[in-house]
Amino acid sequence: MKIENINTLGELKASGYQSKSIKEELRTNLREKIKSGKPTFDGVHGFENTVIPELERAILSRHNINLLGLRGQAKTRLARKMVELLDEYIPFVTGSEINDDPLKPISRYAKDLIAINGDATAISWLHRSDRFFEKLATPDVTVADLIGDIDPIKAANLKLSYADDRVIHFGMIPRANRCIFVINELPDLQARIQVALFNILQEGDIQIRGFKLRMPLDMQFVFTANPEDYTNRGNIVTPLKDRIGSQILTHYPETVQIARTITEQEANLDVIQSDMVHVPSLAKDLLEQISFEARESEYIDNKSGVSARMSITAYENLLSTAERRALKAGVDKTTLRLSDFMGIIPSITGKVELVYEGEQEGAAYVAQNLIASAIHTFFPGYFPKIEKLEKPDEKTAYTDLIEWFFAESGFELLDDATDEQYQRILGSIVPLEILVKKYQPQLEKEDRFFMKEFILWAMVEYKKLSKDRITDGYQFKDMYGSYISKL
Repeated sequence: MKIENINTLGELKASGYQSKSIKEELRTNLREKIKSGKPTFDGVHGFENTVIPELERAILSRHNINLLGLRGQAKTRLARKMVELLDEYIPFVTGSEINDDPLKPISRYAKDLIAINGDATAISWLHRSDRFFEKLATPDVTVADLIGDIDPIKAANLKLSYADDRVIHFGMIPRANRCIFVINELPDLQARIQVALFNILQEGDIQIRGFKLRMPLDMQFVFTANPEDYTNRGNIVTPLKDRIGSQILTHYPETVQIARTITEQEANLDVIQSDMVHVPSLAKDLLEQISFEARESEYIDNKSGVSARMSITAYENLLSTAERRALKAGVDKTTLRLSDFMGIIPSITGKVELVYEGEQEGAAYVAQNLIASAIHTFFPGYFPKIEKLEKPDEKTAYTDLIEWFFAESGFELLDDATDEQYQRILGSIVPLEILVKKYQPQLEKEDRFFMKEFILWAMVEYKKLSKDRITDGYQFKDMYGSYISKL
């Protein structure tokens, strides 16, 4: 069917077009996608065996949907992806405020126009990208905003009585007829406003200022909400919950690999930045592990969640830290360093909600603690485990490294050291090179220095070395050597 050749109601009828409700559209197109084996919600990762099957069942059941989950769990992304399951174009009566179906008009405007013009009534075509409406529920939202109200200016201009339904100004919901309508943060909507949605969800009609309007709106509602025990700003009233067909619980990525995929997809990086900074695979894993550590941290309110946005903005800041260092050094390429992770602290502090103990310690301390915890978690996967208790005089894989620091006065890693200086300093520690060659022999050459620094930071976390922040970098020393030398 070539829509450019169909511009009137008569031509539409002659084409054999059949009207479908939006829920039927979604269902039909979803059936075809599932049959063909195509991904139904492409670009949404980690939900393949949990959320997406539940969402598919809800669409096949023609349900209105409530996506319930903590912040940063792709709830709105899922709702927006549903647009791809709509037909590419649908016809509507030209000039209609509520996208009237030419074959099943519901507004007075469309009915009167068709009664006058018949098959000559002009029609237009609405693309699926224009069939998505979104409203953030805020305490100041009114029934008039959502449903509609009498427009006194329209009444005066048209010289109509308030008893005439043509004086009605439609709200967002009627204007979203035959569309997907998303209300974000539903508990924030006042209870009396939620009550106004009852009829629309159950019977599909609306009431405005006492007008006896029977307007069977054709809509797909999607609501998003945080768990009620967290928001404390309001609740979803029980009768409204009862009218929502399916409530689907979302969740955070279950593995570091899935989290990495999401971060790399969503990070706002340009080609110059990506080409300038080489990021070792371990660095990407560490970055994601920070979010996993935050969700388990005793300093952070786990009811509020830790958004996937934290990893995304942290990754952007991480690359910007290395980029800034490269620009100051006047070089075109650099490799990420573990010390660059201090550049992500601003991305963490604003995105975690601290409990009392966390507030006492301070946001910056908590952020550094999360980075340290991620290093502590990952280290045994790359090198032999460091035991807390060791037998006296027993030689371990790290004895030579500890003795090197005992014999030396320590060394400094400066934030803005050039790559040449950085590699020379780390290269001077022979036991580090031996450890990397022995336990990570397959490691790419450009990742070796990141791995060396990783060992040093891990030794600090396992209380084998000390690390102090100096004005423009970090100083690593033996835990006891500097003290003994003063005796």
